[in-house]
Formats: sequence, structure tokens, C-alpha cells
Amino acid sequence: MKALIAVLLWLMVPLAAWATPAASIVQPIEIDMADKAALRDGASTFVGYCMGCHGARFQRYQRVADDLGIPYEQMLKTLAPAGASIADHMETRLQPADATAWFGAEVPDLTLVARVRGTDWLYAYLRGFHADPARPWGVNNIVYPNVGMPNVLESLQGRQVLDCPEASAAQPCTRLRVIPGTGSLDAQQFDDKVRNLVAFLAYSADPVKARSQQIGLYVLLYLALLVILAYLLKREYWKDVG
Repeated sequence: MKALIAVLLWLMVPLAAWATPAASIVQPIEIDMADKAALRDGASTFVGYCMGCHGARFQRYQRVADDLGIPYEQMLKTLAPAGASIADHMETRLQPADATAWFGAEVPDLTLVARVRGTDWLYAYLRGFHADPARPWGVNNIVYPNVGMPNVLESLQGRQVLDCPEASAAQPCTRLRVIPGTGSLDAQQFDDKVRNLVAFLAYSADPVKARSQQIGLYVLLYLALLVILAYLLKREYWKDVG
């Protein structure tokens, strides 16, 4: 038995060593799915900065407008492309052939990316781009090395660079700094912008989550009341026994 435990611990060492860097980069974040103002800002950022290449083809403009409290006229004017119908899916106009020519592969749809990757990973990824002249788009990412896309949020964040003079192949750099004056937002504003974008992606992946959480609270309150009533009923039944 001791030998088996020793073997299992030995096998776990490489896994732990591999997982530690990612764990130090990807940290938990709080997402408020009930904050419609944040979700509307995230939707605007998605359309303005992501939808040129990525779509959300399982989502409709009408559903987003209804859920986030956006008038249809405003939705079509500010968030939908010219000529779109309110019932259209949120699809990118980038053609697969063009995507393959520019990026070497088809660009993934982002409707369910928050389910696949998780909100913590997305937040760290969107904040993890840095300058790398060796890469085709001039950037790399500490969360997803050798990333194949440009940093579409660089105009907001600014030009971010690695800040580890002592880094090596054995111990990659995970500390970043933004060159002052290169972005339109300060650090807190950019973090809030990314958080709102991630919140919208989380909503897109599960549009009824906020409602489900609300219903879940009512169910828990109902069960608590039911337990109290069941206890009182039990006590009434057994008060004359014994």
C-alpha cells in the first residue's frame, strides 16, 4: 500500500509542476450576472472589438435586447451591422476562407466560450497579451502562449510588455507592465471593461443563469419553510407518544 501511494505521489509531481504557473496567472473573479449596465457595456465591447472576427451565432440580437433592456431601435443602430434584422443571429461577417488565410485556421465562435474556458481564464487571457516581435501579429499571451490573434484591446489597454529581465525558458515571465500613455483607459477602467466583456460572454453562454439563480433562492427559501413546517407537524404528531 505504501509503495502504491509513493508511486501515485511521484506521478503527480509533473502534473503539479505543470499546473502551478497557470494557477498563479488565472485568478478567481467576481461576475455579477444581474448587473445589466455591465452586461450592456460588455455587449458593446464585444460588437466593437471582437465581432469583426468572432461571432455569437447561437445568440440573437432580439434576445440580447430583451434580456439586457435595450430598445430594439437602439440595438439595431448601435450594436447590429447595417441592414441587420432584430431577429438575426449575432454572426461575424468574416468569411471562413479569409479567416484561414489571415490566421491559419477558422476563427472560433464565442457563444459558448465562457462555458468551455471559464470566466476566470477569459479574464486572465484578455489581460495577458504582451508585445512579442517574433510572433506574426507582434503579440503573445502569458495565458495562451503562441496565440494566433492580435491584441484587439490594445488601443484601450495600451502597449503591454514583459517585465522580467531575469526570465528564462525554464521559468517564463508572467509579470507585465503597460507603457504609460499608450492606451485610452487607465488600469482600473481597462480591468472593468474586460470584466464587463467577460460578463457578457458568460451571459451569452447561459442567458438564463441570472434567472435560474433567482429561482434557486426562492426554492431554498421554500425548502427551509417546508423543513420548519415538517418539524412542527412531527412534534404535533409525537407530543402524546411515550
